[in-house]
Amino acid sequence: MYFKDVVGQEDIKKKLISNIKNNRVSHAQLFLGPEGSGKLAIAIAYARYLACKNPGAEDACGECSSCLKYNKFAHPDLTFFYPIPSRLKGDTPLISKDFATQWRNFLDNSPYVSLNEWYKSIDIENKQGIINARDCNEIVKVLSYKSYESEFKVVIIWMIERLYHAAAPKLLKILEEPPEKTLFLLVSENQDLILNTILSRAQLLKIPRLKDHEVREGLINQYNCDPVQADQIAFLADGNFHQALIMLESDEILENNTNFLREWLRVCYKNDIKEILSYVDNLAKMGRERQKNLLSFALEVFRQCNLLNYQAGNLVKVHPESQDFINKFSTILLPQVAVKMTDEFSKAIYHVERNANPKILFTDLSIKSGRIMKAKK
Repeated sequence: MYFKDVVGQEDIKKKLISNIKNNRVSHAQLFLGPEGSGKLAIAIAYARYLACKNPGAEDACGECSSCLKYNKFAHPDLTFFYPIPSRLKGDTPLISKDFATQWRNFLDNSPYVSLNEWYKSIDIENKQGIINARDCNEIVKVLSYKSYESEFKVVIIWMIERLYHAAAPKLLKILEEPPEKTLFLLVSENQDLILNTILSRAQLLKIPRLKDHEVREGLINQYNCDPVQADQIAFLADGNFHQALIMLESDEILENNTNFLREWLRVCYKNDIKEILSYVDNLAKMGRERQKNLLSFALEVFRQCNLLNYQAGNLVKVHPESQDFINKFSTILLPQVAVKMTDEFSKAIYHVERNANPKILFTDLSIKSGRIMKAKK
């Protein structure tokens, strides 16, 4: 991952490069931003540029021995830590390096990743991962060694908010008094979940949500996406490049979401419990990423319906497969209905991310949605 591979975020990239050139590299930096903003990609590109033996004005050279090692995420002075299960089968404790091969393969696909996707790749989708005390001990151990070939030893901790609270004291001391030429790059999506003692020891760098045109250009320039398709995906992704890539992987995803959402909401409106439970079974069988994608698509549909109802049809920009559905659904989804539906579906996304029982969650959402739509008058 180079700076040139990071979608958008030009101001952030310029600031980081300037800091390196002016010798203003803080020993602990927190890259904070929403999912799909590119915070992990920026952290990796930043570490690569710092380690490069012949850096250019705007990016690493890509040819030196350091860059070649970074191509495989296997530089001896770069160490990753990330949420993992405490144990799998048996009683053997685990640390991040036990998953090093899976992690490198995970990043090879794209550094625009999600936590649930990582859990799925290591087959713990229905569990919660943490950064445990053994990993904190490993960080101390790794930083006790001298750097191999770079000026800095770099530790990237992805999803620092998943740090187990009891393990935090082991990390705090080395964050406060790190060995010379040590760089901590902490990556996070939720500042509220990070311990204040961690926040106080790191320089905060906020990574903003991507703009639609940046997502569009990234899809076209890096993934040879058709401009019309890129325009539609960028609009629906709402600044989340991870979601944009998920939509790009399947040409049928927009059509499938439209068909499923239309029929599901129709059943909710009819209040046909037998059919509702059948749809709930189908929803429960989906992975969390697919559930979140469908719910996010529904939120976008609600927004488009609102635009139509407020006579702002010129701002409506949807996939052709969704156009007819949105035109008809807007007659039911009046503004006051849209507000309540948006609130319920947003809460559902929150609960999906936190491993709520899918059958209970979607049964409740289906019944509430039917009541909200019928009470529109």
